[in-house]
Amino acid sequence: MPWLEWHNRSDDLKATAKTPYRLLQPIQSLSYGDEDAPNMLIQGDNLEALKALLPYYAGQVKCIFIDPPYNTKSAFEHYDDNVEHAQWLSMMYPRMVLLRELLAEDGSIWITLDDNEAHYFKVMCDEVFGRSNFIANVVWEKVYTPKSNGRAISSDHDHILVYSKSAKWLESGWNLVPRSDEQKGRFTNTDNDPDGPWRTYPLDVRTEDGAKREKYRYKVVLPSGREVRPSAGRHWVLPEERFQEEREAGRIYFGKDGDAMPTKKVYLKDAKQGVIARSWWTYKEVGGNQDAKREVLALFGDSGFITPKPEKLISRVLQIATNPGDLVLDSYLGSGTTAAVSHKMGRRWIGIEMGDHARTHCQPRLVKVIDGEQGGVSKTVGWQGGGGFRFYQLGPKVFDDQGRINPEIKFEHLAAHIWFVETGTARSTRAMKSPLLGVHNGTAYYLLYNGILGDKTLAGGNMLTMKVLAGLPEHDGPKVIYGEGTNMTNDRLRSLGIKFKKTPNDIRAR
Repeated sequence: MPWLEWHNRSDDLKATAKTPYRLLQPIQSLSYGDEDAPNMLIQGDNLEALKALLPYYAGQVKCIFIDPPYNTKSAFEHYDDNVEHAQWLSMMYPRMVLLRELLAEDGSIWITLDDNEAHYFKVMCDEVFGRSNFIANVVWEKVYTPKSNGRAISSDHDHILVYSKSAKWLESGWNLVPRSDEQKGRFTNTDNDPDGPWRTYPLDVRTEDGAKREKYRYKVVLPSGREVRPSAGRHWVLPEERFQEEREAGRIYFGKDGDAMPTKKVYLKDAKQGVIARSWWTYKEVGGNQDAKREVLALFGDSGFITPKPEKLISRVLQIATNPGDLVLDSYLGSGTTAAVSHKMGRRWIGIEMGDHARTHCQPRLVKVIDGEQGGVSKTVGWQGGGGFRFYQLGPKVFDDQGRINPEIKFEHLAAHIWFVETGTARSTRAMKSPLLGVHNGTAYYLLYNGILGDKTLAGGNMLTMKVLAGLPEHDGPKVIYGEGTNMTNDRLRSLGIKFKKTPNDIRAR
């Protein structure tokens, strides 16, 4: 498959592996609401924050929505959007790699961009996510009226590139969107049908099936007395017996004068509860830039944000890509819109923002949401308040510059990291009292660290000895054991089905 080349590409391919793994430190004074709420607001560089989330949330995020800097060659107040093209791609590539790892198998990612980088970015995402997982380029009409942009054609739209993690998203990961009033209005009841409003669909189709052409090209006598058949190369979709049944039941329409080609009635009461989303989203459907600015002004006054996204736009994405309780992630949280809408719609969420406005804008906005703020989509979704979130900032690295484990690292955090590195799956960070991390594909993983066995001495705590081994939770199968050292020979370890890994030397910072 062709790929996109840019300056320093080879270095950028390794950037994810070189990114240090850091702790996430909770800030109680900035957290709000229900203490057991799973929602996370993280302040810090999003590359390092995404790496820090991997041990806990790899493969668990149902929907990622990001609105990254557009690289429009103009400096914004809250972030520098004036980044040279290659540098912009260098910034985005490793972040896309980490975001893909966080996605669930039936998950999807939605990225908003304009014409400055969207087409280059599409090629890059084909490489990261796989071209077969490209779902659509949604075109969002972002402005109400044309504007001069110095190019003779008004730029009225943005792109929303949509990718899935795998084919599972197409099988079961998406939803229909609710019918609009306009779409409902297409169902009428001009003949006072007792089954209620209806609309019609053609009864003849084009086909290459020779047998069906003969069998399904039967003659139909219209109420007017005129005889009709499908035109050349087409046939009826119903066998003749079934056609007669539907006709007798009043579910075939022949026009107001009874002289039109027959069509099938489809009733509103029997129609699907929604419609498939189209790739053209108008400002009337999902709001535009002006709507987003009004929402932000109502929340913050003159905040300086000139490119927020309207809540209705995020709501449409979440309607399609998630269900209540699913996990949503935005690693370019900006003014907090994705987290706010996710919260109002009953989704779990993680928001990452590196600047001070993680505290000055995102945190206050989400406090207002929990308190029942009624702007944006609140009334539409019936939001009345509730829930909570925890505020985090990036903490120290797991390893110091000499490769030693940082003494601030707690057992449960190192355990989550090792579990992810070994299995590629996430685990809870709840306080643990057992050195057995779990069993994956028949192999048990153990960690001897920080006195987990209750004995702080080297020989009895973090050192693998026969005595320590006898006290470990049993597993009838291969074992991987991390510890500071062992006095057992390699032959002895092999005979016991143990692969020993020394901390910190054998702990990979994936």
